[in-house]
Amino acid sequence: MSFRITYSVLDADLSQLHAEFDKALSAVRGKLGAEHPSFISGEPWRGGDLLDSRNPANQELLGRFHRTPLSEVDRVVRVSREAQQKWGATPWQERARILKRAADLISERRMELAAIMTLEVGKTRLESLGDVEESADLLRYYAGQLEEAQGFVKPLARLSPKEDTRSVLRPYGVFVVISPFNFPLALAAGMSAGVLLGGNTVILKPSEETPWCAEGLYQALHDAGLPPGVFQLVHGEGESLGAALVSHPGIDGVNFTGSQPVGMEIHRRLTAQSVRPCFLELGGKNPAIVCRDADLEAAIEGCYRSAFGLSGQKCSALSRIYVHEDLKRDFIAGLAEKARATRATDPSLASAYLGPVINDASVKRFERAVAEARQGGTVHAGGGRPQLDGALAQGHFVEATVVEVPHGHRLMRDELFLPFVGVASFRTLDEALHMANDCIYGLTAGIFSRKPEDVEAFMDRAEAGVLYANRRTGATTGAWPGVQSFCGWKASGGSGKGGCGPYYVSQFMREQSQTRMG
Repeated sequence: MSFRITYSVLDADLSQLHAEFDKALSAVRGKLGAEHPSFISGEPWRGGDLLDSRNPANQELLGRFHRTPLSEVDRVVRVSREAQQKWGATPWQERARILKRAADLISERRMELAAIMTLEVGKTRLESLGDVEESADLLRYYAGQLEEAQGFVKPLARLSPKEDTRSVLRPYGVFVVISPFNFPLALAAGMSAGVLLGGNTVILKPSEETPWCAEGLYQALHDAGLPPGVFQLVHGEGESLGAALVSHPGIDGVNFTGSQPVGMEIHRRLTAQSVRPCFLELGGKNPAIVCRDADLEAAIEGCYRSAFGLSGQKCSALSRIYVHEDLKRDFIAGLAEKARATRATDPSLASAYLGPVINDASVKRFERAVAEARQGGTVHAGGGRPQLDGALAQGHFVEATVVEVPHGHRLMRDELFLPFVGVASFRTLDEALHMANDCIYGLTAGIFSRKPEDVEAFMDRAEAGVLYANRRTGATTGAWPGVQSFCGWKASGGSGKGGCGPYYVSQFMREQSQTRMG
């Protein structure tokens, strides 16, 4: 295959890719049902209660994972602290080399990793392959930041000729990394890479929905030569294991991606007794503005891809659309037609575009949202659950849904994480920008307009960290390492420096001024 899969691939000859994916999928299916350990101090750990990972498309058992009991938390933290002493003193060149080697291993194993992800998350093939490719690119890109900064050592001014003063960025120590289900490799890899390259150690607690994907990251780092204890993988629920790790006094910081309520609770726990760094990416309620002069076809395509890719389960997913009143009728008709034509199906099929949502709680949230939309607005497409045969009848499938509700409706304010998009109209760009910004979240936003002055007004005034204009491949989605920094504003983030961007690694280090007299 002569090209990489990213989230912006529209069309290409994918015949070879599908053949390779089918082969990997067959091999992965031969491993289903096995037991998998946690990994502590460089060794597999078994003995905890078993956590089942199931395919959201048909409920088949994928694997059983040994939970790390709370009684092991002290040891896990102690191992991480001991390993950090040597890892923090490891030359930055060696840290970068190991992470780049891990990136190469992820690329080499991309088909197997993507096949696992499709089964465990319910992602389509291209979404899974994009996730794996992004994981490898994140490791390479962040290693490059460390190399370009020469280990983050910078000479400073002198007060006397005999004085040698410099700024040095030094590691904090031990970080807990808590990753979500929707990008189980890319977000776990990206968050962990920033921490590791800064000389810190990582205790990764992945989502309990996707433990198998996290194991692939562990194996790549282990095989790349990461010393034992520098990266540990523990399994368990966030309410128990995650809370115990965050509250532990031996933890120096947390890196978390997930929902806003959970992120705020983590922040409260972490900072209850002392000031410790807490890096949060907390989702969004992302808007797109479709102006009167927009390319209607491009706007419909871009909004469709961002609203329904990965079944709407992206923090950057398009949740609300503001369309000029003169275009509203045609826009809704076009978007609804594409939504109705999108059939939810087994995501492992080459033809699939819309797979399942992750669990039964998501299905119930969908049903509540549809009921509210019918009561307070109009459902133009979807709103139900598809009738599927065989094992797929047990899957968590819902229809791609387009609703029209007023801007002030709850469905235009609360994050849903579903293939569900709301539409409202506007008269002026000022009105559209006001409505787009009238939200606690500020992650991504998009505009479709042929007028440069309107695009510039949007870029100047939109209150979000990731902005797109006239992007047919995704109105609000598709960020890539080194191409689009991914930074949440307002309730969408807690650091001010985004993943995929040039300032990421330095956040996981603290500054020290060193003065030596000659």
